[in-house]
Amino acid sequence: MVSESKLTVVQIVPEMHAGGVERGVMEVAASLVARGHRSLVISGGGQLVTPLTQAGSEHIQWPVGKKSPLTLRWIWPLRRLLKEHQVDIVHVRSRVPAWLAWLAWRGMDPVTRPRYVTTMHGLHSVSRYSQIMTSGERVIAVSQALRTHILENYPSTDPDKLVLIHRGVDKKDFPFGHQPDKTWLDAWYQDYPKLKQAKVITLAGRLTRLKGHATFLKLIERLKTRYPDIHGLVVGGEDKRRQGYAQELYAEVAKKGLPITFTGARSDIREIYAVSDLVLSLSSRPESFGRTVLEALYLGRPVIGWDHGGVGEILADLLPEGRVKLDDLDGLVQRCDTFFSQAPTMKPVTRFSLQEMLDQTHALYHSMRR
Repeated sequence: MVSESKLTVVQIVPEMHAGGVERGVMEVAASLVARGHRSLVISGGGQLVTPLTQAGSEHIQWPVGKKSPLTLRWIWPLRRLLKEHQVDIVHVRSRVPAWLAWLAWRGMDPVTRPRYVTTMHGLHSVSRYSQIMTSGERVIAVSQALRTHILENYPSTDPDKLVLIHRGVDKKDFPFGHQPDKTWLDAWYQDYPKLKQAKVITLAGRLTRLKGHATFLKLIERLKTRYPDIHGLVVGGEDKRRQGYAQELYAEVAKKGLPITFTGARSDIREIYAVSDLVLSLSSRPESFGRTVLEALYLGRPVIGWDHGGVGEILADLLPEGRVKLDDLDGLVQRCDTFFSQAPTMKPVTRFSLQEMLDQTHALYHSMRR
C-alpha cells in the first residue's frame, strides 16, 4: 500500500545487533518501505544490517552510540545529512544517539528542519543524561508504566507530547495454540530427554541478576517436594561481563541437585514456550514492556510474573490471575500450585499486536509532518 504523501524517516540507534530496540527499528523500517516511504537507519553496524537493507531500507554506518566526547564530531555530518536528504522525521531510540541528534537538530532552521521523535524503551536511571529521551517534540512511551515513570521523574515534561504506543507481537510469528513439528520435537527431546515427561516451568532471559534466576532456583527447590516431575528450564545466554554470576547459578543447582536445565541462548523460543507448562517473568527491576510475557500469552501459554512495570500491566489486561506481588516467594509458590491444579483458561490475544503498533507509529509520523 503506497501512501499519497511519501515520507523520509531516519531512525538512529547505537548498533544493529539482536535486541528489543533493534527489533523495533527493523519492524518500523520494513513497514515504512512496504507503505512506499523512504527508510534510513543510522547505526554503528551489526548483524541485522543485511536483513535491514535486503528489506529495502538504507543503512549509514556511523559510530553514533559510543559514550565518548568524540561522538560529538558527528553533529555536523548528521545535520548535513538531514538537510540533503530532506528528512521529514528523525526518530531516536537511545541516549547517546539522542544527545547527538538533539544537538544536530537544535541547530537547524525551525521552519524547515525535520520533526523530532524519541522513544523511551527502558526505565533508565533518573539523571540529566537520561532526560534527553524526553527531548522529542513527541515522546513515545512503550507502556503506561513507562509513561508514569517519565511524568514522575521528569516533571518538566509536557504530558501532551507523550504518546503511548505499546510494543507489539506479530500473531503470525506467535500463533495461538502453536505446536512444534515432529522434527523439532525429536531433536529437542534428544538434547533434553529429561523434559519429555516433565512438568516444565520456563524462565527466559540472559543470565544477569536482574532477571530473577536466584528466585527461580528457590522456587524449583520448593516445588520439587510437591511435584516429583517438575523441571525448571532457563533459556538465555551468559553475560560476558557477568560470567561469575552464571557460575554461581550452575554451582547452586549442582550443590542442591535441583532439576534445572540451562539451555544457553536459543533462537527457537516460540517452540520452547509451546512445550512449557508455565512461563515465568521474575525480573527484580520493572520491565518497560515485557515482550517475552506477551509472546507466551499469544501462544496461549499460562504466565506468572511479578506485578510491576510493563509485565504487571500486560498481565492485568490479559491474565490478571498471573500477577504476584514483587518478591513474594510464598505467593509465587501458591500461584504455581493453583495453575497446576487448574490451568487458567487461555484465549487468543487481540491486543498489543505488531500491526497496531505500526499503524499508530505511522499515524504519529503523518500527524507531525509539515
